[in-house]
Amino acid sequence: MEDESIPTTSKSEIEGLIRQIRASSLDPAAKDKIERLLRTVLSLVLLLEKKNTSITKLKKLIFGKKSERHKSSKKSASDKTGGGETGPSEDPVTGEKALHQECETKVKSKGHGHRPLSDYTGATIVECSNKDLRPGDSCPECIGKGRLYDLDEPTALLQFRSEPLINATIYRREVLRCSSCQQRYEAPLPPGVKYQTYDPTCDATIALLKYGYGLPWTRMSAIQEMRGVPMSESVMWERSAETARAGLGIFLHLQKLAANGSICNFDDTRVRILSCLAEDKKTKGAATQTTALVVRYEGKQIAIYRSGRTHAGSNLADLLTKRAADIPEIILMCDALAANLSKVKSSRSGYCLVHARRELYDIREKYPVESTYVFNIIREIYRNEEEALLMDPVERLAHHQEKSAPVMRVLREWIDRQLDEVRVEPNSDLGKALRYWRRHWDRLTLWLRDGEAPLDNNLAEQALRKVVLLRKNSLFFKTERGAEVGDILTSLIQTCRLNGVDAWEYLLTIIREEAEAAQYPERYLPWNYREERSARAA
Repeated sequence: MEDESIPTTSKSEIEGLIRQIRASSLDPAAKDKIERLLRTVLSLVLLLEKKNTSITKLKKLIFGKKSERHKSSKKSASDKTGGGETGPSEDPVTGEKALHQECETKVKSKGHGHRPLSDYTGATIVECSNKDLRPGDSCPECIGKGRLYDLDEPTALLQFRSEPLINATIYRREVLRCSSCQQRYEAPLPPGVKYQTYDPTCDATIALLKYGYGLPWTRMSAIQEMRGVPMSESVMWERSAETARAGLGIFLHLQKLAANGSICNFDDTRVRILSCLAEDKKTKGAATQTTALVVRYEGKQIAIYRSGRTHAGSNLADLLTKRAADIPEIILMCDALAANLSKVKSSRSGYCLVHARRELYDIREKYPVESTYVFNIIREIYRNEEEALLMDPVERLAHHQEKSAPVMRVLREWIDRQLDEVRVEPNSDLGKALRYWRRHWDRLTLWLRDGEAPLDNNLAEQALRKVVLLRKNSLFFKTERGAEVGDILTSLIQTCRLNGVDAWEYLLTIIREEAEAAQYPERYLPWNYREERSARAA
């Protein structure tokens, strides 16, 4: 029997009410707000009519997906005063009694919110000195009794200025003509000005805004129009294609270096390529993906992007065909998707600990006790990892073997008990999550056997954020050529970011010195191009 106290409605009733509101004499702004509110209610009604819409999905739709951070609950007053016991208080290593225990959180001191001047590496520095006073001069205030000396503690004024995205300059050149022979004489351009329509600074800015910050062509063109310096989307694309051509040799050289790296984090995300979508309708081809590979090479980090029908595993396998045979096996880090490692057989391949944690995070509201237990153990592992940040691989492995291995051993025993003793329904969400952990245990714990192996695949996830941002703003690539240009420029820009290099200055350099960069790409890597140019100049 239905609860009559709960009001109900239907789609036809809401649509009828909307029509009445439109025909009323209310203020137009008020009518618009009421209609939007009724449309929201109508959307909820339609969702609830679907049998497969759960409360969890409805909450995500209305409020959005929340962060995966798990906040520790504060201790109760009785715990602080030594009063009544609110739950088991043993450490997770000692057994299951610590299911409700929360690890202590570090108290971080509140900062002042100001960045140090050392963070502004791209700022222009102007030295200011006293024109009338020098160290050793008499003090003008005390009439010669004291002498001035340098404190060596200069004060600083940090001033921000702004300019439009792309500026334009019109050089109006005077033209003279002979009245007898009709010879024309044009005034020369100012010194240092080349006869070219698009300066390298223009091309570098366009590429960085599009492939570094995800601004779509239409938005950039609209900004230029408002500033009185119009530039069409097609022109911006052509300039980006020219920049990609200048960096192609460096991009190919970075792939050779990445093939010989020591650690590779990789993952992929979907991408729309319109020319491929049209072909897929006829041939039923594979969906298009963008793969991000972040490789550590001799202390540097290289980002390689590839877009097309091939999956991350196939792109990795193709990259490793360039790997030298006489170097140790590369460490691979990815999620547990079977296709990732189907074409690459490696004894040093690991799975992401954060992905395994997510299996429980998604069901934390249904199973809060069990999820909290696993979260506490993972938090302890990452605290141990933080302590090992400055250690070499041998010391890091010994550190984890001492502190993390016992904790992980207890977690494995707890998972085995839940499944073997059928304390958890095998086909439930919790049972599936625990079976995921047990099925991939060896690869989830590679870092307990290899001191160089990372815990998670966060590097690849962070690299893919740039692709996702570009996809949200620009929606698609028109052709595979457009996707290729995007891969080249995104790879160069992201590699600059990973190594703390000014991406705009770097792009400007390879555009200006395109011929040399194509001939000697090893001299124009993001982390050494400044030193190489200085050495050649000297």
